[in-house]
Amino acid sequence: MADYEYDLLVIGAGPAGESAAMAGVKNKMKVGVVDAQAALGGNCTHKGTIPSKALRNAVKQAIRYKSHPLFRHIADNQPLTYPRILSAASEVIPKQIKLHTEFFSRNRVQVHNGFASFLSKNEVQVRDEQGARDVIVAKNILIATGSRPYHPPEIDFSHPRVYDSDTILNMQHTPRTLIIFGAGVIGCEYASIFSGLGLKVDLINGRDRLLSFLDDEISDALSYHLRSNGVMVRHNEAHEAIESTEHGVVLKLLSGKRIRADALLWCNGRTGNTDGLALENAGLEANHRGQLTVDRNYRTKVENIYAAGDVIGWPSLASASYDQGRSVVDAMLGKGVRFVENAPTGIYTIPEISSVGKTEVELTKAKVPYEVGRAFFRDTARGQISGEDVGMLKILFHIDTHEILGIHCFGAEASEIVHIGQAVMDQTGKANSINYFANSTFNYPTMAEAYRVAALNGLNRVNRH
Repeated sequence: MADYEYDLLVIGAGPAGESAAMAGVKNKMKVGVVDAQAALGGNCTHKGTIPSKALRNAVKQAIRYKSHPLFRHIADNQPLTYPRILSAASEVIPKQIKLHTEFFSRNRVQVHNGFASFLSKNEVQVRDEQGARDVIVAKNILIATGSRPYHPPEIDFSHPRVYDSDTILNMQHTPRTLIIFGAGVIGCEYASIFSGLGLKVDLINGRDRLLSFLDDEISDALSYHLRSNGVMVRHNEAHEAIESTEHGVVLKLLSGKRIRADALLWCNGRTGNTDGLALENAGLEANHRGQLTVDRNYRTKVENIYAAGDVIGWPSLASASYDQGRSVVDAMLGKGVRFVENAPTGIYTIPEISSVGKTEVELTKAKVPYEVGRAFFRDTARGQISGEDVGMLKILFHIDTHEILGIHCFGAEASEIVHIGQAVMDQTGKANSINYFANSTFNYPTMAEAYRVAALNGLNRVNRH
């Protein structure tokens, strides 16, 4: 006999689970949520997006403070240690928890704290830490359990000098040297954070360039600025073994290199949190990375069970997860479903990166006649006033129709600036045109004015043809 019954049961209270729960309530569904953490917000709030981006912001502020001539005469006898920066960054987490808790209580969503496992395709068992057990029956179930750092079995993550992207947020010392294995988005973000704190960082990349999904020019700019900040970037490497002692770690690479450091941060992939769900009882199976396969309605192969967020893999962005959660409810109600495909990329390195649309490599491969408009932040009045002399905005557009095909930004506030271009790109017909930027009046001085500069730069190139 069931202890609770719902129209929609959401397993996981991160971005995908929360947005689905709120959308379900707004559509008159009886909604319940199961979450393993006592405080709401999911890993996004506690271990991922929020704490790491707050950490980055604190480091960026410290860099600006130390480099600004106005503050050079101010002495601070306290060293800028990692625990000190981490303490400042963590102040945002209780605010986020309070916000998410209010969302659930205001919408009267029942939250069950504990670990969920399937009994059947409509039944879920929830056990809390004291061993109490509830059985929940639901018409529809959403799996939104997120992901965690991938742990190769041969690496001892219990060693005090070996960290992953979750446990690094608990590190209580400041190493002088750090190895970051894995140069994906998370690895590059932490490389810029720790190099900003003055650590000597070795960034180990398994491929021949950084973040190869980016436009080549943006990827090259990131590589240049990481190296100029003291990061040793090593491409085309694979690990052979890791030796850990009380004094540090030695990373042995298949290329024969041996790299020593005070600590190691492993950032090589993530695993979906599905191993404790007893998926087999519901007729489901995860892949080797713990991820679930869904169709364009976010439905698994079991008709009433859906999945969204990091647990389905790409794009593994909090922004996309929020949209996916709402789309799941639309699918349950038989409405039109938006399958999130063209989400902008936001990479919070220092400086940050954001892009939407096609890259030059993609357009060249497709034989699309395009042109490029650029604006360098150092040439804008706002950039000069703010001291943002690093970065650029790049617009790719069709030579004949002037349709905007891609927006790529590297530099301060890139993740904000990109949305102006995204809004125009999403228009249909002649409304999607680089001429919009050339013929619009922007506030002066602003970073957004870079769009006008880039548009005129690109159109001047076309007029020379």
